[in-house]
Amino acid sequence: MNTNIHFNTQHSPIGAFASFTLGAKGAKGGLGLELGKPADQNVFIGIADGESITCLPFFQETADDSARFDVEAVAALKRVVPRPWADNEIRREFAAGTDTWRAGDLAFSIHTPVMPAPEPGKVSEKDLRLAYVPALTVELTVDNTRLKKDRLAIFGFQGNDPVRGMRLVEGLEKITGIASGDTLAIASDSPGVHSALGFSVEDILEESDPFNHSFGIGGVGLLVCRAKAGKKQTFRFAVCFHRAGRATTGLDTRYHYTRHFSDIESVASYALENFSALKKRGDAFDKKLAKAKLGEARSFMLAQAVHSYYGSTQFLECAGKPLWAVNEGEYRMLNTLDLTIDQLFFEMEMNPWTVRNELDWFLKRYSYTDTVRFPGDATEHPGGLTFTHDMGITNHFSPPQRSVYEKSGLHGCFSHMSHEELVNWLVCALVYAKQSGDTAWRKKNLPTFQKILTSLLNRDHPDPAQRDGVMSLDSSRCAGGSEITTYDSLDVSLGQARNNLYLAVKCWGSYLGLADLFSAVGDKKRAAIALDQARRAAATISATADKNGLLPAILHENVESRIIPAIEGLVIPHALGLKKTLSPDGEFGALIAALRRHLRGVLKQGICLFSDGGWKISSTSNNSWLSKVYLCQFIASEILGEKPGKAGAAADKAHAAWLRDPQNSYWAWSDQIVSGSAQGSKYYPRGVTSILWIKERNHA
Repeated sequence: MNTNIHFNTQHSPIGAFASFTLGAKGAKGGLGLELGKPADQNVFIGIADGESITCLPFFQETADDSARFDVEAVAALKRVVPRPWADNEIRREFAAGTDTWRAGDLAFSIHTPVMPAPEPGKVSEKDLRLAYVPALTVELTVDNTRLKKDRLAIFGFQGNDPVRGMRLVEGLEKITGIASGDTLAIASDSPGVHSALGFSVEDILEESDPFNHSFGIGGVGLLVCRAKAGKKQTFRFAVCFHRAGRATTGLDTRYHYTRHFSDIESVASYALENFSALKKRGDAFDKKLAKAKLGEARSFMLAQAVHSYYGSTQFLECAGKPLWAVNEGEYRMLNTLDLTIDQLFFEMEMNPWTVRNELDWFLKRYSYTDTVRFPGDATEHPGGLTFTHDMGITNHFSPPQRSVYEKSGLHGCFSHMSHEELVNWLVCALVYAKQSGDTAWRKKNLPTFQKILTSLLNRDHPDPAQRDGVMSLDSSRCAGGSEITTYDSLDVSLGQARNNLYLAVKCWGSYLGLADLFSAVGDKKRAAIALDQARRAAATISATADKNGLLPAILHENVESRIIPAIEGLVIPHALGLKKTLSPDGEFGALIAALRRHLRGVLKQGICLFSDGGWKISSTSNNSWLSKVYLCQFIASEILGEKPGKAGAAADKAHAAWLRDPQNSYWAWSDQIVSGSAQGSKYYPRGVTSILWIKERNHA
């Protein structure tokens, strides 16, 4: 196992699109608001005893900023400057709800809320404030029990906002703090703590006159704690974020938390007053994770993924109505629908209402009706209802029926995902309706489900007699190009939507879900049509297996690539409780057997395994997506009954090592790992597909 502990982790309030990122060495973390990357600030956490200043290694030396003002100053005598603890002096205890660093006589703990996000109108205002306060609780402990003199402990950062300077938090009784403008702050109400500004840590610690603590030109802000001789003391802090007023363009929204907190001072005051309750918000999830006994590698990956998911969440209000948005990591696209389906499992576990909210906004503003074409033929045939790839980017909601991503006339990245997103919305809707038991929502949207069935049929073939359950036509929005899948940056094996094996199995699962839904509401005609389509899809897929039992990545087109995500669609009937459809002895036993043989055939070195044992989602691409690997691992074990064994343990070890590798660890959790290197989809929320591991019965 890669034992590197210096990986960045996002610590984030729920729905604040904010992160106190920490872990990588140097100025590679800090307090970030609405960023697609770490804030790249110097963060100072350490102990000073007059002879030395020793800190955790989250800073780098910078030029003396005072020289910008006193340009003819004589160089000062060498002073005591911060030095980092050596690697062998540092220990880290990492989980989803807590992250603790220990070095020397210091312990530093960050508490992250991993809890259900409550729905407005369903819980009290008190519960909403507790869940959505844009703040984190932090504790710093200094053990002076062996010493006969006081020492100073420090916690602070060097601001790097070109617009908002550093300042002291003022006007709060018994609370001291530092802030960057009106958006970022660290505050404390612990006795023996004062705040100060200066050009550097040493400037602040050498300053003897309290009047000078508010020196406003300095870019470094510290909370300085006096740790008494002979005592072990814990100082508590609130790391706070706030964005007042209008939050986005395109749609006029504001953060939900602004209902409760008018400014960052009110955030700090509330967080410190309710410190104990806020600190406990991740305890239940940590206990659940420990109980699951996933092993070190999987526990680390799940915890890291959960942290990065919350770092991308943005709980907004539009005209008084809630709008739940998940930003797409480094890309900052809003509610990318092909991520929504993978984050579905986590949101259904924690807060199903957010799934309904995302579905409703897509249907209301980001759905459209198109026509479809066969490749190379300009003739337009009826298409139907479908959905855009996303809702916007960088705090801007795109116009109705438009994404920011999709362009016409292309055959690869940035083309349309009309069929993919149609299936994704449908699956999310089917799973939400079934698992939540929200029959009122299902009834309200029954006309939408009917339209979706028609749209799926039309994208198969305009002639009912020639339908095979698989997508054969591209949206007219492609304008001569061709549709792609969520695997947009891969080669044709997963990038092309038409006749794609991955998408074909998802269509099979979707038809089964529609048949189940229509049966439940007494629509026998549509249920029969959907079931017939599922049967056609299963027969089409099974018939393409070669003599070795391997299925082609693209059906009927002589593409020799082999893919692991062939099995991805099996999770749909599983999530819907349609166990008989997954039985080897059931109606679709031939398809289940074909997919099991295929999986066994591709999980080999040189096909879909890297040399380190990690999973390679396509035999013809070195770009492997961890979120999809996690999902397929669950399907392989829980649905297909393939015991992970030693090969599974080796894969988990390899996947965790990819994230911990120093070349990748700056980005916290990343999805697209190319030959072990994070090349895309960094600082990303999609890894919470790993929540399914908790439900997996056989981890060994």
